[in-house]
Amino acid sequence: MRLCKFFFVGCLSLVSLASHAETLNGLYQVLEPVSSQSPQERDQATQRAVQTMVIRLTGDAKAADGPGLAAVRKDPQQIITQYGYDAGPPESLQVDFDPVSTDRVLREAGLSIWGSNRPSILSWWLNDSTDGSSLVGDGQAVAQALRRAAQHRGLPLRLPLGDLDEQVVATAPNLESADATPLRAASERYGADALLAVHARQDGNQWTAKWRLWLGDKSDQGTAQGADTAAVADAVMLAVSQKLAPRFAVKPGVSTEQLLEVQGMTLERYAALGHLLEPFGGQPLRVEGDRIVYRVNGSADQLRTQLSLAKLQEVPAGEAPAVVEGAQPDAAPEPQAQLRFRW
Repeated sequence: MRLCKFFFVGCLSLVSLASHAETLNGLYQVLEPVSSQSPQERDQATQRAVQTMVIRLTGDAKAADGPGLAAVRKDPQQIITQYGYDAGPPESLQVDFDPVSTDRVLREAGLSIWGSNRPSILSWWLNDSTDGSSLVGDGQAVAQALRRAAQHRGLPLRLPLGDLDEQVVATAPNLESADATPLRAASERYGADALLAVHARQDGNQWTAKWRLWLGDKSDQGTAQGADTAAVADAVMLAVSQKLAPRFAVKPGVSTEQLLEVQGMTLERYAALGHLLEPFGGQPLRVEGDRIVYRVNGSADQLRTQLSLAKLQEVPAGEAPAVVEGAQPDAAPEPQAQLRFRW
């Protein structure tokens, strides 16, 4: 039965369903620290902002220097709507990029784009400094450095309260362990998609951080360095962004068109699903009972990762499609979905 026959679909987009994934506000706004407001300093900060913007959207540290973006490097104003100064601290040049023109030049350069719907990350961050060891809680002053770094790298960050019970769990051995079980138990009340454990140590004038990231059934780890807490936080968030981007970013002309079926649909879930499928050009084709079929452009692995943000479960390949009670067979059989999920 065709989608256009259902009146309710026309009004479904008015309803929003909260999911763990977040739409990142300020994705196309970049703050770059400056030492003055001179024209030369502004031009240099603008070039850095372009590089930050490209990395934020692609996860590729080398993309901004590629030949496909030579014209943008020469004339960044073609993708910038306005700029100004933020008092900080630190004082920064604020550059607002135009989403449409920015995405267009990236696509024309053949680059993958990671949309604004991104996994929320709960970070357990332990600092070991000359002043002692402390878990960074949401209300602490040092938390601002982590938030700035996460925003700079395009990551929706959450921090724990840092109460006594959490301090007992967030020890250095637990944060560096490959077993996330203790942290997962303490993280349940925050409802984040991904878990980031960081143990940062100060050694003289240098900070070194060991980090581990868990998202779904996949994990990554690494080491980052910086001259201070702000620098090491930025280095960690950059590394995390570069690990996550390939799972979600869609490259023009490479993705495969396929049909996606989602079962267990309700009025409230339609808007959330449509938002999740935006990066894949999701187009609803038909509705049958509580099932909806979309045409999408994306790899199976990317779609699985994206849909996992809304806690959808993949239907096993061997499971027969559900039969809608009372449904009449069409004159011509509808094409079957290559991927099937259920709420």
